[in-house]
Order: sequence, then structure tokens, then C-alpha cells
Amino acid sequence: MKRALIGLLALGMGLSLAQQAPLKIGVVVSATGPAASLGIPERNTLVILEEQVNRRGGVAGRPVQFIIIDDASDTTQAVRATRKLIQEDGVLAIIGTTTTPASLGMIDPAAEAGIPVISLAANLEIVAPVDEKRRWIFKTPQTEQQMSTPIVQDMKANGVKTAAYIGFNDAYGEGWAKAFEAAAKEAGITVVASERFARTDTSVTGQILRILSRNPDAVLIGGSGTAPVLPQRTLKERGYKGLIYQTHGVANPDFLRVGGDNVIGTRLPAGPILVFDQLPSSFPNKNVAQSYVQQYEAKYGIGSYSTFGGHAYDAWAILRPALERALKKEQSSNLAAFRKVLRDEIEATKGVVGTHGIFTMSPTDHLGLKFQEAAVMVEVVKGEGGKLDWKLVRTFR
Repeated sequence: MKRALIGLLALGMGLSLAQQAPLKIGVVVSATGPAASLGIPERNTLVILEEQVNRRGGVAGRPVQFIIIDDASDTTQAVRATRKLIQEDGVLAIIGTTTTPASLGMIDPAAEAGIPVISLAANLEIVAPVDEKRRWIFKTPQTEQQMSTPIVQDMKANGVKTAAYIGFNDAYGEGWAKAFEAAAKEAGITVVASERFARTDTSVTGQILRILSRNPDAVLIGGSGTAPVLPQRTLKERGYKGLIYQTHGVANPDFLRVGGDNVIGTRLPAGPILVFDQLPSSFPNKNVAQSYVQQYEAKYGIGSYSTFGGHAYDAWAILRPALERALKKEQSSNLAAFRKVLRDEIEATKGVVGTHGIFTMSPTDHLGLKFQEAAVMVEVVKGEGGKLDWKLVRTFR
């Protein structure tokens, strides 16, 4: 009898320990390399969220563990990190990575393993079309197609008839070139030049001279992080007086710091979190954005937040309730079965209010954002004390 009681107690202790096993979530971000100004706030945000969720009791009573790997802004390292998280760490899902080329590279290993991934990169091809591979892939940032619309609308409002494009010579830059040219054509704006540059280039003089020879009314720079400062600075140094647009890939404090006076007057579409304090009180995700910014600045300092940390926050806002639902439906120890149920629950996301908009996904839409709620037009201005800042130009609701 005594032996049986001891056995029952041991079984109970074992079950208790099993219930406390952490829910492992893989994270791949570009905390170093050319995309570090994007990846660092993503990493920092997930550090905050891990502390917060575990302080409040975890998910379904279980702690959460984010296993964070830096891919150094390199596609090969991102793929290697993905395989490690799947094969060695046994994670339930992966958040990441920061850049478009690396996120595209992660699709194959994720699909092979049958594990859901929520990308933090912009390119539409990461999630579309939702085929046998991309059924496992989701994302939170606005696409280049969504953000081309407000750029073209703003160009039209400012009388632009001709425009030029210069962007990264990778999937991000090509995606923007395709989306912008399509939107411009529909709006009656002629794209008179289209150039490329590498993220690590130190000179783009030749490309800028070719653009200037076509005398465009406006120039769109298709890049992310701080690298797009280079073509903008070169345009200014060569005397360009037209409008300069950037993409939502530069909506971070480092772009302002590196660009200095050369980026004053820059116009770009951005997630509403960038100017949350300038939004009308009726804007649907203003309160969520404000709450996130307060949490981030409390840990990392006033003015340290960016839209990119918001993408990571939104990924967790989607993943957490999906985890809770999946834990109720699949309670076996079969990892593959749980990942499949979790994938289905992410796809079933409805009405999740994030820092960038409201996410409602479907079997054919693994982003679930409408640009009217997810984009605002901003301009870089010099504020009090000569400090550069973002000014809300218009919303699209």
C-alpha cells in the first residue's frame, strides 16, 4: 500500500513537471549586419514579451521560452538557424526573420518540417500564393503592394507625373520595383528610370547620375534599414530638388540618425505605430500601439521604439491566442501533430488588434491586413532643438 502511494505521488510529481515544460518558440532576427537597425528592436521586443508573459503565468499555465538566434542579416545563416530550431531545439513555431531574402530562404526547411513560421519581412512572395509550402508561412509587415498605393496617391496629390526608382538588388528591391511600377502605371505616372544597388555598397554615383539624366519629378528608394540613406544623400549632393520617397523599411530611429539633414522632407508610408501620438483617438489600433511603445521605452529609453519592434509584437499577438487554442485541441506529445494544429489556429486568426493594424487571416491570406488601417503617410521634419522626427501627413481610412 505504501509503495503504491509512493508510486502515485511520483506520477503526480511527474505530471506536474510535464505541465511546466516551457513552450519553446524559435526566433530568428538580424541583430547584426546591414539589417541590424531592424532586427535589434525585434529582438528587444520579444525579450520584453517573454518576461511579461511568464510574469503573468505563461500560456495556459506553462512558461514560454523564446530561443533567439541572430542570422547576421545573412540568408545562409537564417536557413541554418531554422534547421537548428526545428531539429535540435524542437520548437513549436518560429518567428522571423527580419529580411525578405532570408525569410524566403526559410520557407523550404519550414515546409519540409511542417512547422508554422511568422515572418517579420515585407515581401508579398513570402506568403503568396498560399501553396503547399507557403501554407506554413505567415507574416506581419505590410507588403510592398499595400504600401505602393499610398505612395502613388501622395505623388498624384503633389502633381508628380514622372518618377524614378532605385532599390536593393535582391528580393526586397525587386518586389518593390514590380509593385511600384504597377501602381504608378495605373495612376498615370511614368517610371522613367529603374536602378539597383547592394545593401553594402559605398557608392551609387553612377545609378544616381542615370536617374538625374531623366529629370524625374520624384524618386522612390526601395530599401530598408540605414542603407537607403546612401542614394538619398547622393541625390542631395548632386542637387536634386524633386520629391524623395522611401519605403516603410526605413521607419526606425537609426535612419534619422544616419541620414541627418539629408533626409529632411522624405515622405514614406509607415505603420501607424510610428506616429501613434498623432493619430486621432478613433484610430482602431492607437491604444495598442501606445501601450507597446510605453513598454518598449520603459526598458530601452525614450525615442528608441520603431515600427519593426511592432512587427514582432504583432507576431506574438497572433501566435499567443493560437497557442492557447491549439493546446486545448491537441494534448498529445506528438510534436508534428501539434505544429499542424497550431498552423491551423494561426490561419484562423480573426480580429487581432496589433500595433500595425487588425489581422484577420484566411486560407488564401496569410497576412490579413487592410492598408487603410495599416498605413499612414509621414514626412521627416526638423522639430524642436533641431531634432529630426516623423510628422503625420495623412491617414487612409
